Amino acid sequence: MSEQDIKIFPVPGIRMSAVSAGIKKAGWLDVVLFELCEGATVAGVYTQNAFCAAPVQVTRDHNSAAQPRYLLINTGNANAGTGQAGVQDALHCCEKLALATGLTTQQVLPFSTGVIGEALPVEKITAVYAQALASLSEQNWTAAAQGIMTTDTVPKFSSRQISIAGNKLTVTGIAKGAGMIKPNMATMLGFIFTDAKIDKATLHEINLAHANRSFNRITVDGDTSTNDCCMLAASAQGELDYAALSDTDKAKVDAVFQDVYQDLAQAIVRDGEGASKFVTIDISEGLENSECLRLAYAVAESPLVKTALFASDPNWGRILAVVGRAGIPDLDISQVSIFLDDVCIVENGGKSPAYTEAAGQAVVSQSAFAIRIVLGRGDVSERIWTCDLSYDYVKINAEYRS
Repeated sequence: MSEQDIKIFPVPGIRMSAVSAGIKKAGWLDVVLFELCEGATVAGVYTQNAFCAAPVQVTRDHNSAAQPRYLLINTGNANAGTGQAGVQDALHCCEKLALATGLTTQQVLPFSTGVIGEALPVEKITAVYAQALASLSEQNWTAAAQGIMTTDTVPKFSSRQISIAGNKLTVTGIAKGAGMIKPNMATMLGFIFTDAKIDKATLHEINLAHANRSFNRITVDGDTSTNDCCMLAASAQGELDYAALSDTDKAKVDAVFQDVYQDLAQAIVRDGEGASKFVTIDISEGLENSECLRLAYAVAESPLVKTALFASDPNWGRILAVVGRAGIPDLDISQVSIFLDDVCIVENGGKSPAYTEAAGQAVVSQSAFAIRIVLGRGDVSERIWTCDLSYDYVKINAEYRS
């Protein structure tokens, strides 16, 4: 989603900048700094990859021990798979910024994304601190969104401003991600900010709940990054006090957060590496959430399904085969129905008598459509979003370190 498509509302108490340190390519914006006002609260959810990147380890520790004032992000280098040396490099970046701003090291949260297994170029990053601090502004959302991109083709924004119970609420976020996307908590990097007054425990509950319903419902390629983080910060500089709201008004606030999180998550799928199709996978009438999600991800991550979708080929047999091998116990295939949008392709254990190849072709030729699978065994539903698998995905990842 480009800035031209939406209005970006600045968040009082939040300033940002983006500068070039030449980490991977000269002239690219690759160091982003967010400054949080005093009294801001921050909540995070983090990658579940066992090879958790050094900056994620440091951020998790710092955010539990202090009240953060800066988010420091670099691209071009993930500082993952770098062992204790990587942790020390991340800490050194934090220490240098803390010295420059009169804060403690723990008040700086570091984030990195890029190539795994290479030493972090600490000197390049710390050399641009003066420039980054001097250019902080509430208006630099475009530069910040561009500065966290790696293989992304477009910056990703979402922003909402509404009045609830007579009090204005602002929520604005940016995210990056296009490949190595199956978050298992969040996305590769997501940063959402609000001016509401929200205590840290509540902020964590909000962040986790909405990440689970958005970033935890997307997949591009089934790979979970070592560096995933989704951070929610509340500056408390606005009019709205979340704790003082009625349950009805809290639900309105939650709906605003959900819109922003879902916008960003879907933008990642739409910008999936080499993607040409945005595909919604809907599973309904399941017995439990786990089996619905297992099936949804099995379909979304099947190379045979994804390549057929890229070719606009309604090869429904590939979808049927995935349903059968997804490991759903005691599945009665006579109760299963499969649809492309509203076109029924499978019912009563085989191809629908009403199905025609032309009807299926018309659906999968679109840039956005749904695969709907009705299991006929319960009342549980789940939805995730994915994309197709193209020649360009292979090219982008084959040349990633070039």
